[in-house]
Amino acid sequence: MGNLEPRRTQDIECWLTDMDGVLVHENQAVPGAVELLQRWVDTSKRFLVLTNNSIYTPRDLSARLRASGLEIPEENLWTSALATAQFLKAQMPHGKAFVIGEAGLTTALHEAGFILTDQNPDYVVLGETRTYSFEAITKAIRLIGDGARFIATNPDATGPSKEGPLPATGAIAALISKATNREPYIVGKPNPMMFRSAMNRIEAHSEATAMIGDRMDTDIIAGMEAGLHTVLVLTGITGPDDVNAYPFRPDEILNSVADLIPHI
Repeated sequence: MGNLEPRRTQDIECWLTDMDGVLVHENQAVPGAVELLQRWVDTSKRFLVLTNNSIYTPRDLSARLRASGLEIPEENLWTSALATAQFLKAQMPHGKAFVIGEAGLTTALHEAGFILTDQNPDYVVLGETRTYSFEAITKAIRLIGDGARFIATNPDATGPSKEGPLPATGAIAALISKATNREPYIVGKPNPMMFRSAMNRIEAHSEATAMIGDRMDTDIIAGMEAGLHTVLVLTGITGPDDVNAYPFRPDEILNSVADLIPHI
């Protein structure tokens, strides 16, 4: 029998954390985020900041976070684009893909050894982009009809902007699925694959790893299914009353990441 004692925060060796709603909110650092990151560095904790957004390369994302007041080196960032590229490299080394997405996704696939082409690709890979074109979506539909496997970086139907919600990967995936009668395999949260690939990156084991998130339906359920200690913070999309709507609970519920600092 395994150890059924609940894990304590001070026993956690590796940390995975969501980005939006946990460390940053509307391009501003959440109170306590800077101190938490510094504490992890000072105590030599292994950590990765996760995001389902596949638009930016880690370098670009690091620069954007710096503008928000957070110093996060690019090697500490893990995006759905990186997880998708790692997954596809394991599935079919040196494969071919038709990609709808931005530099974050195309760069990750290039670095994984993939050839990007619209000529008889093995995969159609759909990621986040602000310039979805009818022509590209039509090509994706035809290629999937011809036998290409359908992959999406993440299931998010909308993304935030100052003007209001924007259609995101999940919405475009639904359009393509309707036209092809084929559902994509989705690598990003809430697929625990995203967390397992992140743990492989930092050589972490689930027994000593925690996940911090602000969403019950992605961060917490995926963390739970990956066997991690789960921490919900209330600085993002989830309020205290929302938790009761779900048939599962996180291991901890905190007002913000600032509440973690004394226990690390």
